[in-house]
Amino acid sequence: MAERVRVREIDDDEGRRLLRIIRRGTGSVVTWRRTQMILLSAQGLPVAKIVEVTFTSADRVRDVIHNFNADGFDSLYPKYKGGRPKTFTLPERREIAKSRPAEHGLPFSTWSLAKLADFLVAEGVVDDISHEGLRVLLREEGVSFQRLKTWKTSRDSDYAAKKARVEHLYAIADGEVIPEEGEPEVVFCMDEFGPLNLMPHPGRQWAERGGRHRDPKREPRPRRRATYTRPHGVRHLFAALDLAKDKLYGHIKPIKRRTQFLEFCRYLRTLYPPEVRIAIVCDNFSPHLTTKKCQRVGTWATTNNVEIAYTPTNSSWLNRIEAQFTALRYFTLDGTDHASHKEQGSMIRRYIIWRNHHADGRRLRALVDRANVA
Repeated sequence: MAERVRVREIDDDEGRRLLRIIRRGTGSVVTWRRTQMILLSAQGLPVAKIVEVTFTSADRVRDVIHNFNADGFDSLYPKYKGGRPKTFTLPERREIAKSRPAEHGLPFSTWSLAKLADFLVAEGVVDDISHEGLRVLLREEGVSFQRLKTWKTSRDSDYAAKKARVEHLYAIADGEVIPEEGEPEVVFCMDEFGPLNLMPHPGRQWAERGGRHRDPKREPRPRRRATYTRPHGVRHLFAALDLAKDKLYGHIKPIKRRTQFLEFCRYLRTLYPPEVRIAIVCDNFSPHLTTKKCQRVGTWATTNNVEIAYTPTNSSWLNRIEAQFTALRYFTLDGTDHASHKEQGSMIRRYIIWRNHHADGRRLRALVDRANVA
């Protein structure tokens, strides 16, 4: 009679970690399949049923469960390596990844693969390297060819404390930390997006080929219209991301002042029972603050069991809602030219509905992960 194999008892933290691997697709396909087997076994399924669900062999399932019971999460990640050994040592790989033209007196602002490969050979860092091999090495060292962006250093005197508090709230939302008594159980990231103008936005789309390859019988491809006046005013999107549910909420308002901010906060408060403490992460925009002249924000938060957590000055990148705005701009606004705010607002609302139904979409997730700094 075959031995009855079951996974050891899993605590709450380990269960949340296993669920994150399944939900987010962390690691390789092998890791994902092994995690699936462990979760099925933890739910009480025998090996025979797990075999039917995962389309594998019984010996394979037993090996995965035995290894997890012995080695824990380390057993979920494959350790096999194939192919010939790597040609370059770790110091050589780092030298390749960190090299800059200006450091060597060369009149280039940046490297091309050809220039960098020739330079590394000439300097004796490597004996020989192909352009594709160099591309692979740079990718493995986390280096990619990208545009430079501006960065403003925060001079907030409470930078460390504010940053630590925001990161602690994120750890609670991600299930990495169990909230203590009196701490928020639900975390929202909130900010305004805009101003939303009625103007043609740059973007890409499918169009007929131009130049000498163009079909002479077809009309010229469309261009963006020029706007000299914009008499229709602007709108502002108040948006919040529920980190636990990975759900986006948004309201469009004609102005963004303290009254509108509190209206949106009251809406977020209604999403959970009053006894559930929530936290709202936002930046230091003046309508978000409690001042000597106006203490409405602080009074409302204290009365309604809410914590307002502020990011440090010039550190809005800590707010995870910013990455969602990148996706909103990419999927919905780029390449558009709306005739009215009603049309534009309708498209944004329909995007939010679509986004909440496709939060685990591969393309959406890749775009958000690339833009997310926090």
